[in-house]
Parts: sequence; C-alpha cells; structure tokens
Amino acid sequence: MSDSDDEPITLSAHALAALKSFEAEKDEHRAKFERLQAEAESNSLLSIDTFAEDWNESQFWYSDDTARTLATELLRDATADMTIAVVSAPSVFVALKNIMRDRGDDEKPKLVLLEHDNRFGVFPEFYFYDFQQPVRLPAALTVRWLLKQNTTGPPPRLIACTGERMEDLILKLYRALGVQTTAFEPKHSRGLSNEFYCYANFECPNWKWR
Repeated sequence: MSDSDDEPITLSAHALAALKSFEAEKDEHRAKFERLQAEAESNSLLSIDTFAEDWNESQFWYSDDTARTLATELLRDATADMTIAVVSAPSVFVALKNIMRDRGDDEKPKLVLLEHDNRFGVFPEFYFYDFQQPVRLPAALTVRWLLKQNTTGPPPRLIACTGERMEDLILKLYRALGVQTTAFEPKHSRGLSNEFYCYANFECPNWKWR
C-alpha cells in the first residue's frame, strides 16, 4: 500500500457546495417539522396556512369560512362516543381542532384524519391514506367502507365536497345513504376555477338540498 492510499479524500468545490446545500435543506426541514409539531401540540389556534398548498399534489385548501361551516355541521350533535373521519380534507380537520379546543375531553368526539401528506403526521389523529389503495378497495368506495363499520347507533352523517362533474357518480355511490346535492357552495382559499358542489345526506342551518 502506498502512502497515497492513506491520504484523505477531498471533494471538489462543486461537490462540497452540493453537500452543504443538502445539509442546510435537511436542517430547514427538521426545524420546520419541529415548529409544526410544537404548534400541533399546543392548545392555540391553528392555521391551515402553516401547511403550504402543493398544487402538483392537487392540494387546494378550503377557505376559512367553508372549512368552519363544514366542521360546524360535522360537530353538530356529536358526542364523545362518536368518531368523525376526515378524508383528504385537512383544512376541515384543522377547523375541527380549532372549534374543539375549548371543549372538555368528555365533550369531544374522536377525530381521524386520513391524508397522504405526511406533514400532517404532527397530529396524533393522522393516518397515512393512499387513495390508490384505500383498504384495498377502489378509491371511490373508501367512505362506504368506513360507514359499514357503524352497525349501531343513529345513521351516520355524510358530507362530500367535490367537483360538479362528479355529481352523478356521488349520487349513485351514496344513494343508499340518502345523499343529495345541497345548495351550499364550497369555496377555496386561493380560488379554484372548477365548480365545487357539497353533497350530504342531511339538511341543516347551513344548507338545504337543491
């Protein structure tokens, strides 16, 4: 073995710059996660704006008013022995957390967030959800599968918000649950050209059926 074999390996300036950039990005992600976790664990008001939308992932948060309206109706008459499942709607989940923050534990229903964005893993209610393989069922049947688990108690309430182009499919899939198109129009915080409808199997102070 020659003396040269014992010499330390040196990186080029380009490689060093790339490594430095990678380490800085890793530290930034770690610090951001810690901030998110601290906010999630506190009892202060949360903001969905803390989690920037990724339009490449088709993330479009509801406006605060829309999220609060949907959360209010999900919580209406809900008791501690009930479970509210939020599927791919983290802005509604955040609104639920904000409304429930002043309630006692004996008044809070259980919350579950099914979402593919791992940033929401800072919340203990988060469960990773792959819409392409939801419980090994077609994605459109996820909610029907969840509702089948409720074999006792009052009929479950269902709210689904999606594009108006999905109206026929939604009404077909959830006809047995009494879902109809409501007059409530969901709005998005940064605007979205696609027209959204709200579908539900109940009427309430915030909407009537069309």
